[in-house]
Amino acid sequence: MTSTPSIADQDAAGLLAACDDPVELTARLCDLPSVSGDERRIADAVEAVLRSISSGDGPALTIVRDGDALIARTELGRDERVLVAGHLDTVPIEDNVPSRRRMVDGREVVWGRGACDMKAGVAMQLAVAHALREPSRDVTWVFYDHEEVDASLNGLGRLARNHPELLAADLAILGEPSNAGIEGGCNGTIRVEVTTTGVRAHSARAFMGVNAIHAAAPILSTLAEYEPQTVTVDGLDYRESLSAVGISGGVAGNVVPDECTVLVNYRFAPSTTGRQAEEHLRGLFPGHGLRVVDLSEGARPGLDRPIAAQFAAAVGGTVAPKLGWTDVARFSALGIPALNFGPGDPLFAHRADEHVPTAEVVAATRALLAFLQPAAAGSAG
Repeated sequence: MTSTPSIADQDAAGLLAACDDPVELTARLCDLPSVSGDERRIADAVEAVLRSISSGDGPALTIVRDGDALIARTELGRDERVLVAGHLDTVPIEDNVPSRRRMVDGREVVWGRGACDMKAGVAMQLAVAHALREPSRDVTWVFYDHEEVDASLNGLGRLARNHPELLAADLAILGEPSNAGIEGGCNGTIRVEVTTTGVRAHSARAFMGVNAIHAAAPILSTLAEYEPQTVTVDGLDYRESLSAVGISGGVAGNVVPDECTVLVNYRFAPSTTGRQAEEHLRGLFPGHGLRVVDLSEGARPGLDRPIAAQFAAAVGGTVAPKLGWTDVARFSALGIPALNFGPGDPLFAHRADEHVPTAEVVAATRALLAFLQPAAAGSAG
């Protein structure tokens, strides 16, 4: 009697069969739902594909699994090592699975949840891993869970805590959508609560109190008048920003409030540390209570290092700064220069009409393969 393949076997077989076509591979990855917290199925399939690749014609891979995160490393003794990472999870589905091929603005796209953020990047990883035969550098492939939720759950952060030695590399490439171009490093981000206090009173006798909301006016004026700086780091111009992103205060419609809190977000250049960013904010709002509620360091792109410059040259085009925060900062914290490089426009990430141009999937895959295996034979799309 012939046994029926399990769902896991079917998933893996479907992905493996598409590894020569990164566009079809993107679609099949999108068709494996993997909302944050539910990555087991896709992690099982990706692990099976990696094990099949390891036993094939290319270099063997040492594979380590931690929860629903995977590390797969070549051990060829090359002089340099490149790490390529991507997250497996997506934000919740909005009637956009299964995936579809569509025409958008005259371009063919893969449409569906995760197509842009970042199943196309994962497809790029798997297609290149499958095509590699004689890489010029050792390669570490990282696939991780829980990127789209609270940072404390982030699978890459867990790998950095549990297996830091396996993440060692001379260059890290994160497959975040970047229109198949390079976005170097990322700005840091800090959110603080700036609080004013007053004296509560009945609003009919407001002269008996001190209105804490009124006392917030200088804070808002400072924010409105602030002129953000543009800071050059490793040849890239990082534009900073400072914004009020929330305000709360008030007790009732007939009460003068005795407390008001303005939530402020500062996006700072990667040459600035989190501590320096905090001190900068304290200097802007002297005399007010200030509490840090969230802080993530930025990441220098490391374009002053030869290997990063070589990757930029291999991809071509203009390297842009990453103004938003991404997990490249986790690699920077480990002393690894880090770049964002993947197909897709980040403006479509998380949207109901999320999609990725098929031409970008092919172009990014070919560029990464050419960098890792300059004399690459065969096809990766």
